[in-house]
Amino acid sequence: MTVHKKIVVGLLLACSLVWGQCTLAQTDESPNRLLVMGDSLSAAHNIPLEAGWVNLLKQQLVPEWEVVNASISGETSAGGLTRLPEIIAAQQPEWLLLELGANDGLRALSTKALADNLAQMIDLCQAAGIQVLLLGIQIPDNYGPIYQARFAEVYQKIAAQKQVPLVPFLLEGVGTEPELMQADGLHPTAAAQSIIMRTVLQAWEAAH
Repeated sequence: MTVHKKIVVGLLLACSLVWGQCTLAQTDESPNRLLVMGDSLSAAHNIPLEAGWVNLLKQQLVPEWEVVNASISGETSAGGLTRLPEIIAAQQPEWLLLELGANDGLRALSTKALADNLAQMIDLCQAAGIQVLLLGIQIPDNYGPIYQARFAEVYQKIAAQKQVPLVPFLLEGVGTEPELMQADGLHPTAAAQSIIMRTVLQAWEAAH
């Protein structure tokens, strides 16, 4: 090999090493991913999507974190369990904010089934090295005190069993304030979203 060719090859190798280091650096600096799995309470029901608490959380966490909202209005815990494996595989998040169960409660579904579904979703995440923050839901008084109490206990018990942090009530400071709730009495208004976001953000920051 001539001296000229040796110089060219050396330069190419040097450039390749530098490019590889740059690529690795870019990968290392890419944001972590936080996945939100919920129902209409997290899908900005009847308000602009950008006004929802998940989007407000996204604004607080960029650029260090990428927030992906996989919430669907009407979703049940069973539906979430069905969808979760594919979403985990596609998104590979570091954290999951799990907000499901409201529609189970509104349909008066079995609290045992709710507990089983939440537990399985947390198991899937923990097996994949994903940390979970469980966002609890409470149901209206008209479902009766026995069912209401059993429903609220589900989140407490699952959080304790699986050793995950818990927000006992996602709509704390909102759900009991008529002016912060839409006409249906179930969904928070746009004005309430910043309160919900702060509740979630404080719990998540404390957890990690």
